Amino acid sequence: MSATLPRRIALDVLRATRRGELADRILADRVDALEPRDRAWTWELVMGTLRLRGRLDARLAPHVRRGLEALDEDVLDVLRLGAYQLLEMDSVPRYAAISQSVELARAAGKARAAGLVNGVLRALERAPAPGVPDRIDAAWLAAEGSHPRWLVDRWIDRFGLEDTARLVAADNQRPELYLRPVGGSAERAAADLDRAGARAQVVELAPDAVRVEGLSPEQALAATPAVVQDPAATLVVRYAAVPPGARVADVCAAPGGKSLALAAEVALAAEVARGAAVEGGGGMERVEGAGGMVVAGDLSPARLSRVVEARERLARAEVLPVAMDARTPPLRDGAFDAVLVDAPCTGTGTLRRHPDGRWRLRPADLDALVEIQAAILDAAAALVRPGGLLVYATCSLENEENEAQVDSFLNEHDGFRVERGEDGLDDRLIDGHGRLRALPQHTGFDGAFAARLRREG
Repeated sequence: MSATLPRRIALDVLRATRRGELADRILADRVDALEPRDRAWTWELVMGTLRLRGRLDARLAPHVRRGLEALDEDVLDVLRLGAYQLLEMDSVPRYAAISQSVELARAAGKARAAGLVNGVLRALERAPAPGVPDRIDAAWLAAEGSHPRWLVDRWIDRFGLEDTARLVAADNQRPELYLRPVGGSAERAAADLDRAGARAQVVELAPDAVRVEGLSPEQALAATPAVVQDPAATLVVRYAAVPPGARVADVCAAPGGKSLALAAEVALAAEVARGAAVEGGGGMERVEGAGGMVVAGDLSPARLSRVVEARERLARAEVLPVAMDARTPPLRDGAFDAVLVDAPCTGTGTLRRHPDGRWRLRPADLDALVEIQAAILDAAAALVRPGGLLVYATCSLENEENEAQVDSFLNEHDGFRVERGEDGLDDRLIDGHGRLRALPQHTGFDGAFAARLRREG
């Protein structure tokens, strides 16, 4: 007997994340040749193991005499994969979870550790599950909640203990599949998906998003023109509320979901405005621009290729991909009606969807990213025409990247001010300064922050 291919792929992906590669990207490449059932199983094993790594380590530690830190990294990852199968995957027989982990250790060239893997997992199988203490604390949230302690401590300072516990629990849920329709309404997309055999529902707090059950992402995208996108990202586009016929620059665009959605919104708004102008007898001269367009920029040509693929699939010719560094964009100053800075950030609002991020992130990364964000904002501000709009957004929950970043920008740029705009969003999503703020523990989906900054003419 040898370790199955899905398990060998799972270990290879965990190795890649230790080298700094992103789990979802490397996993998508590795499982492409598998049958759909094995593909889904492997995805669950890898992402689940990463999501609950802290909890798995806490459960494994009492059964490793020398401590987890003394183990070879491959052996430790084999134990984590086996523990996840034992504790979280009811479809895997317990004997198979253990015996396959032993074989996986051998396949990884760690035959001398096979006995240890067998013994530790058998001990874990017999051990009772720990109960919830009468009073939870930061240490328990970090271990059983499977988050780095430094991040838990930050959140407790920011949100309080109870809200942090809800946030940690939200991060540990399996992410659902959401689509953002492009060029049509969410209601129409839901009807398309229902006809294709899905259970589809428009998201109450994010009316441009559709929750999909019963179909794979590939099947769902074949049923209706859309992109896979969390409701939090759709909120940013709605909050941006770009004007009809606008020239838009999305300077950190890949993988392109917001660019495509912006292009569709701009074109649709222009059609509505043209119709209103004709009905009012004012003619086309009353509408600025004929249809608008979106420049989609990104530093990585490889990531930008995903924008091109999505554009071609959805026939959105209004999106123009440009490889560029957003800190020094090769675009003309004052040439755009709206500029979106979907800034590179810590991504602490997306740890459910990207669980490897919680283990890759370090406190020092926050300071470095804040500097990059400030530089991008400075460059993007110059692209906005007088009277135009600068939208700053992140998928972070951290004040330094969000509210404090915007406050710092406003202190240095007298010609900009925050405005809420007429976006139709629920008041619970807008803070007292008119900025978008969605938190996973309150919404059930990813975190998002955005601020509309109007350049005074």
